[in-house]
Amino acid sequence: MTSRIEQRCLEKGMKMTEQRRVIARVLSEADDHPDVEEVYRRATAVDPKISIATVYRTVRLLEEAEILERHDFGDGRARYEEASEDHHDHLIDINTGAVIEFHSEEIEELQREIARRYGYRLVGHRLELYGVPLAEDDKTGKH
Repeated sequence: MTSRIEQRCLEKGMKMTEQRRVIARVLSEADDHPDVEEVYRRATAVDPKISIATVYRTVRLLEEAEILERHDFGDGRARYEEASEDHHDHLIDINTGAVIEFHSEEIEELQREIARRYGYRLVGHRLELYGVPLAEDDKTGKH
């Protein structure tokens, strides 16, 4: 079965070696935002002959082809996700590095309004929120 990322590569006319197929499958199946080392770990579980250099080259190629998006969530590692037409923002737990994807129409409208207020039409943005889990008494509003 062809993965989403592999299919996008084929549509762009990219050459797909078996190792690239494995890397594309690993990235398509990721529900987190893995860095290259994590992609390498997952890919070598499928094909131990894949080198870290191959993973780096493939990820860079997919990023240049706008199939992958690179993120820097402040942990010193470039992390990746499949490029999507559906816009979403990220909330990053600074304790664990967990990334929560979310969409808020209220935030989207507020950003458009701020751009208009300054005489601009918003054509794109990236929002990353960094936080720590609330303590139980913070969740209930008790102090």
